[in-house]
Amino acid sequence: MESSPLEDWFPNLAAAGYVITSPVTLMYNCYAWAAQDSTHWWEPGRTMSHYYWPPDIAATNTLAVHTQLFVMIGFAVCEDSKLEAGFEKVALYAHANGSASHAARQLISGVWTSKLGIYEDIEHNTLEALEGDVYGTVAQILRRLRSDA
Repeated sequence: MESSPLEDWFPNLAAAGYVITSPVTLMYNCYAWAAQDSTHWWEPGRTMSHYYWPPDIAATNTLAVHTQLFVMIGFAVCEDSKLEAGFEKVALYAHANGSASHAARQLISGVWTSKLGIYEDIEHNTLEALEGDVYGTVAQILRRLRSDA
């Protein structure tokens, strides 16, 4: 059986377990998806109509700035990625140089959901499933009260 390109990009993905949950789309990216916005592409410095970036957040692609972005929408830095009743969590990935690379959101089941660039949304069982050359490692965990709690 031929492996998925996703499994080539993310060598830990198959072992961790995942399922594709949406078709390819250019409408939104991982940061928007983690914030539950499927109508914009969240990226610093972009100004076209379907792009979004808050004017009061620096237009740089660093872990610190992306942490500030999620704090602005109600998240707070927390200690770990363990499922906590009443909270939703976001994991921010970064490269060793501090550049932000990806965001994943924890579902109420404890499984994580990610939008992979312009590609599909997936659900993955672990955060480590996406660690490696493409996204680096999980560098920050944040949480906020669930709106559905």
